[in-house]
Amino acid sequence: MLYAYVQNWVKKMLEACESKWDIVKNFVPSWFASVMGTGILAISSIMYSSYLPILNDVAVVLFYFNVLMFFAFIIPWTLRWIMYPKNAFADLKHPILSSFYPTVAVAMLVLGSDFINIGHSMFIGKIFWGIGAIGMAIFSIVIPFYMFKSDHIKLDHVNPGWYIPPVGLIVIPIAGSLIMPHLSGIWYELTVLVNYFGWGAGFFLYLALLAIVIYRFILHNPLPSTLAPTIWINLGPIGAGVIALLNLVNNSSFIPIKEPFYVFSFLFWGFGLWWAVMAIIMTIYYIKNLKLPYGMPWWAFIFPLGAYVASTHLIYGIFHYNIIDYIGFGLYWLLFGLWAITLIKTAIATYHGYPFKGH
Repeated sequence: MLYAYVQNWVKKMLEACESKWDIVKNFVPSWFASVMGTGILAISSIMYSSYLPILNDVAVVLFYFNVLMFFAFIIPWTLRWIMYPKNAFADLKHPILSSFYPTVAVAMLVLGSDFINIGHSMFIGKIFWGIGAIGMAIFSIVIPFYMFKSDHIKLDHVNPGWYIPPVGLIVIPIAGSLIMPHLSGIWYELTVLVNYFGWGAGFFLYLALLAIVIYRFILHNPLPSTLAPTIWINLGPIGAGVIALLNLVNNSSFIPIKEPFYVFSFLFWGFGLWWAVMAIIMTIYYIKNLKLPYGMPWWAFIFPLGAYVASTHLIYGIFHYNIIDYIGFGLYWLLFGLWAITLIKTAIATYHGYPFKGH
């Protein structure tokens, strides 16, 4: 029965497109943001299952669903580079769309964490992490390079999505630091190098880009309504940065004194709480005054908030202040609600073929 439903859904989606190849031709890079978001929701569900044990089962279902989504998306993503390379390269050089290309690499890094923490497969986790780390390193150079040499970049193009290409590096140590204790010799040394490169480069590039983004927020026009959800991306580097730093510190035997890093993580988390409140206020403002039409950027709500929710639970685990975990659990339900709404809207839009009609 389920198979028949899915088959009918796919048939209707194809009928909505002018050609079945429209799905490949117009397959925008941001699709993998849904894999990122679903993956971090699964991990957050495991963390907060202490409050509600059924969340363990929810996490497992989300994990398998996420794996299916990844492989369903990687096929048209790959075919697009083969069949429509001009379209793929045009997006790679676009001042806004290019920022979402690294989501495929970040999705693999998140899946690496999912396989380690939920699937209990260090081997598969290593594979996803390794490919994701290589991809993220490449995107972190290629996309900023095109931006640096471009003479078409304007202040209108600046948005928090710009964090993804370089700052996505900060996600590398989340799973990478869990892998370190399982390696030795040159592979251990290489993994340590990649992890610390990822966090160091990602964090300081975040600080640089943060100044540019805030400059745009204050001294330029508000973001277009279609890009309004990207305001939440500010939470991504903070939440992922806290998780990655804590994982690195706890899995690095050469760091004997860990408390200063814990305190810095707490401070960094505090900055995220300010951003969470601001993102909620700005979203309400857009809904009431400027509207908030559905689009693929809606997935920008999910991973950043999910990373912050997960980081909140880790901060609680160190300092044991119950109010911190209560905040995290409250934000978890906001995360779950936003994920469910976005997933439903994406499914409806896909059913009618809207994401594949060009951009």
